[in-house]
Amino acid sequence: MDFKQVLSVYADSFNFALQFSTSLQSGKVMKLSPKAEEVATFFAKMLDHEYTTKEIFRKNFFKDWRKEMTNEEKNIITSLSKCDFTQMSQYFKAQTEARKQMSKEEKLKIKEENEKLLKEYGFCVMDNHRERIANFKIEPPGLFRGRGNHPKMGMLKRRIMPEDIIINCSKDAKVPSPPPGHKWKEVRHDNKVTWLVSWTENIQGSIKYIMLNPSSRIKFRINIESERKPSCTAKFRGEKDWQKYETARRLKKCVDKIRNQYREDWKSKEMKVRQRAVALYFIDKLALRAGNEKEEGETADTVGCCSLRVEHITLHPELDGQEYVVEFDFLGKDSIRYYNKVPVEKRVFKNLQLFMENKQPEDDLFDRLNTGILNKHLQDLMEGLTAKVFRTYNASITLQQQLKELTAPDENIPAKILSYNRANRAVAILCNHQRAPPKTFEKSMMNLQTKPKKNLASGVCDAFVYRIGSFSLTLDNIDVGSKPLIIDAKKEQLADARRDLKSAKADAKVMKDAKTKKVVESKKKAVQRLEEQLMKLEVQATDREENKQIALGTSKLNYLDPRITVAWCKKWGVPIEKIYNKTQREKFAWAIDMADEDYEF
Repeated sequence: MDFKQVLSVYADSFNFALQFSTSLQSGKVMKLSPKAEEVATFFAKMLDHEYTTKEIFRKNFFKDWRKEMTNEEKNIITSLSKCDFTQMSQYFKAQTEARKQMSKEEKLKIKEENEKLLKEYGFCVMDNHRERIANFKIEPPGLFRGRGNHPKMGMLKRRIMPEDIIINCSKDAKVPSPPPGHKWKEVRHDNKVTWLVSWTENIQGSIKYIMLNPSSRIKFRINIESERKPSCTAKFRGEKDWQKYETARRLKKCVDKIRNQYREDWKSKEMKVRQRAVALYFIDKLALRAGNEKEEGETADTVGCCSLRVEHITLHPELDGQEYVVEFDFLGKDSIRYYNKVPVEKRVFKNLQLFMENKQPEDDLFDRLNTGILNKHLQDLMEGLTAKVFRTYNASITLQQQLKELTAPDENIPAKILSYNRANRAVAILCNHQRAPPKTFEKSMMNLQTKPKKNLASGVCDAFVYRIGSFSLTLDNIDVGSKPLIIDAKKEQLADARRDLKSAKADAKVMKDAKTKKVVESKKKAVQRLEEQLMKLEVQATDREENKQIALGTSKLNYLDPRITVAWCKKWGVPIEKIYNKTQREKFAWAIDMADEDYEF
């Protein structure tokens, strides 16, 4: 736990913060107190982000910012719209650009410092084994963003102090010393939990943890053929992941029976049974959550399947050429909007009409059902069955089916990766894993497509100027020959190479000697190489465009059996690092070790 570093960052931040000024109405300029200045920098860093344009974000930020002001500052700063954060914002942009322009030596120095911190704080000893800790740095203060239209976005995430921290270690262990002048909130000796440190954050009131790295203590001895439970000395995340996906695989064996049962229940004489059956249909087919996933302290009007209200659905006997369409529109988990138009079976549609009879928009759609009743029924159907198991099952089976349909044997690696991302995207859409387009999306796409001014004789770009906000950055002598950056430039290079090849072939017909034949072969290879590079860039552009509003990471980390991905990579020769980054490879090390190319979910 790196409290020394956190406290030093806190102190150093004011070395530059006091240089800033905040411009107010009528042209006044004032210095801010250290606490108010620091919170102002949080807003300034996000000035170009969409969040700072949202009314609820600005309202929450200003309310919490005023709490950090002195009385004098409160009297002067009465409106956020009258404050100008441009100077602060420009400073941080300049800092970002300076980091990008660091020399290799400077980057190496930072890397060495980080490795030193990791060596000192990134490991613990468990049962006489030295184990890696996952996230040993406490999250710094900042502004809460949330997802969707979260009602608490913009609120101040306060600095975590030693007095907020609970340490968990064995009784005979040496307790880490808190920074001078501070003390820990509590020291526990609980060997029945897997966390090392915990604290409660101030926005949602939820408990945060520092835990072992996902790859720690993964000592599975799995008998793949018998698929028995792995043997290990402690139940850490790797085993929990394995158990989660094995539960979803058990559902595969009885899902047809469950589906037949809830179809029969649509005709039940008991309204409670009918409502339960329709809700289960939605959970199965649409991957809806049960409805009890609100975070502690959550105040937004978020709902799940069991808590849907009449106002959240609209019934269309016919819509866009389809019969029996249900239009959903509600806020789901994390205030992410769920909007979908879904054709359903006629019996489901008729039941929904029945459920909505004589009800007001604010009334519950499933008034005879709650999550407790539904979860008990799911447990009766299969031990360990929950709505999340249905999501995991449908997500994993969808990925496996999509990969079989989309992967072409003769595709190259970039095209296969695009096929994988498209399969993953089908899952993300099923699970409603949305995101706002990244603020740099348009710029990055433009950089892929737009052609810089190029000195065709030298193959080098002249000074290439682009803008970030009010900043201009000039990069001289970008070698587009050795490091292609954009599609148009690559197309031009390919056209040149094809002309050269055509000319070389003409020379070879005349000369008919070994030298000219060798030149032709060299030109052919150059054309082939450029064609592959162009295709890779075009695939990258397509992938970015298709994924700009879809979050692929959530399903990849939480709902997709990693053994499906590992098997696909091994079967088609796709390097696993092209799909999983280093952290993900560590998390799924158990799957990488055990799955072969013939694995079936």
